[in-house]
Amino acid sequence: MTQMPIESIRDVRAHLAEVVERADRDDQPTVITRRGKEVAAVVSIEVLRKYQQWEEREINRIIDERMANRSVGVPIEDVMQETLARSE
Repeated sequence: MTQMPIESIRDVRAHLAEVVERADRDDQPTVITRRGKEVAAVVSIEVLRKYQQWEEREINRIIDERMANRSVGVPIEDVMQETLARSE
């Protein structure tokens, strides 16, 4: 896997069109930092949509698991937290 570019938000502002083009044309995300901390990324819309589809499938899978093994009083917040933890 190739290394993703990492740029400060200030640098990205200076050439946003290039960053977007790189994500769209070359399918190369750019990680954006603020004060040295990674805070966001510019990715192609295709990558975003694939992620959203995966996330929805994963949530539905966990809900199906929980419904098949009904335990009393499992809050949806716990299901969501478990889903997010699995994606890390």
